Amino acid sequence: MDTLLERVKVLFLSFVSDNWRKFLFPMAAIAVIVAFLLIPHGQADKGQLVLSEQNPLNEVNNADIEDSKEEKEAELLPAVIMIDVKGAVRHPGVYTMEAGSRVIDAINAAGGYLPDADSRLLNHAMKLTDELLIYIPLVGEELLESEISLISQQNPQNNDGLVNINTADESLLMTINGIGPAKASAIINHRDEHGPFSSPESIMDVSGIGKKTFEKLEHQIKVD
Repeated sequence: MDTLLERVKVLFLSFVSDNWRKFLFPMAAIAVIVAFLLIPHGQADKGQLVLSEQNPLNEVNNADIEDSKEEKEAELLPAVIMIDVKGAVRHPGVYTMEAGSRVIDAINAAGGYLPDADSRLLNHAMKLTDELLIYIPLVGEELLESEISLISQQNPQNNDGLVNINTADESLLMTINGIGPAKASAIINHRDEHGPFSSPESIMDVSGIGKKTFEKLEHQIKVD
């Protein structure tokens, strides 16, 4: 009997040693299944990645569209300037105006003239510039030299129709035929660096204004 058991044991061990590779995969599969069954599903769920239903590319595109809308709206908004209106108007004060507005617009914003205002020396068609001071005297008012100078600057063309290139601002310089924004800015920069022009011909010292340009505008300008 013992001999029979020994023979069975030897045969079994011999079978296992010769076929252990065949048992390896099934045993590994059984181990994985057992491990899966023993792991709590609640913990596994907590580690799951939650994906957004919204496409992130759409979020980026929408942000770009909103930025573009804001930029376009900003471009459509009018530029504003601030001017100070003093003297014979109903409501003197500082007013915010749209760029390109005229002196008459500023007067209207201040409530209009008082009945005894003297507006003969003002150029109502002149374009406003930022930080401009407009002074309206009363009829018969004795003006100080500074007030006379101020009123003169508000109407640089006076009655002869010529533009004073020593006192005119950029908007008034651009009323001269042949003078655009670039040349008007160059005239002002030259005036600031080198002082007033000594004669109408000296405007040719400005970069970009040659003899041909001067011939077109010499009958429109003057100096004081």
